[in-house]
Amino acid sequence: MTSGETVTRFAPSPTGHLHIGHVYSAWEGWRRARRDGGRFLLRLEDIDQARCRAEFATAIVEDLAWLGLAWDGPVRRQAEHFADYRAALDRLDALGVLYPCFCTRREIALEIARSGGAPQGEAAPPYPGTCRGLGPAGRAARRAAGRDHALRLDLGRAVTLTGPLFWVEEQGGRVHADPAPFGDVVLARKDTPASYHLAVTLDDALQGVTLVTRGADLAPATHVHRILQALLGLPTPRYRHHPLVTDTCGRRLAKRDGAPTIRALRRGGSSPADILATVQSIGR
Repeated sequence: MTSGETVTRFAPSPTGHLHIGHVYSAWEGWRRARRDGGRFLLRLEDIDQARCRAEFATAIVEDLAWLGLAWDGPVRRQAEHFADYRAALDRLDALGVLYPCFCTRREIALEIARSGGAPQGEAAPPYPGTCRGLGPAGRAARRAAGRDHALRLDLGRAVTLTGPLFWVEEQGGRVHADPAPFGDVVLARKDTPASYHLAVTLDDALQGVTLVTRGADLAPATHVHRILQALLGLPTPRYRHHPLVTDTCGRRLAKRDGAPTIRALRRGGSSPADILATVQSIGR
């Protein structure tokens, strides 16, 4: 576990403009770093080049500066650091915990249905391991045929290597890591050189983050991040998963639902003090 200076971060994906929910998350990290005399970092998680836009990245930086949520040091843009993720994948491959998966999304869904694990509600079952048992010859044949593939984590082998793990949640204490419900997660695809799980875990370590402040919806992902930390020999930060900001109907604020953006609030005459006052009232 880490100790010493408090280093937090705000890590949005530039797929749209910031709204109050984003600002609340940024403020959580910013206020904690300022309270402790530490550092607050900004990272743009822009690996998904199909959805991320340069104009949104520019707007995020401008809106945070306008709000006075100043960050320390340069902005880290994930799209500029593919070599870091490739090196991490190489280390995992050397441990024998990666394997290529040649299944299409449709094939995975059919395999799950045949195995009696059809999705119930919004939760999807883990990957059934269809390609895990492919031998070297089978993998080589599929590669030679030009089959696209993803790289998956062999969770069973990974857990054997790491043994029991935990992390510290600031408002919940010690939490036992149980990544089993996630199964063999994808860590890279041809069109996405690193998954969210791999990129965020590595970036937090490379940036020296000691306290991860993020929404409660991301708390389950920490089970996967903890095992990647152990495999890659990375430090484990403390975590604070804060409540999500919701609308008057109790729904989480989201871009897809048309949540008012900071840009729109600015055009409507709101000042930084107005918006921060709203954010601080949420945090009480």
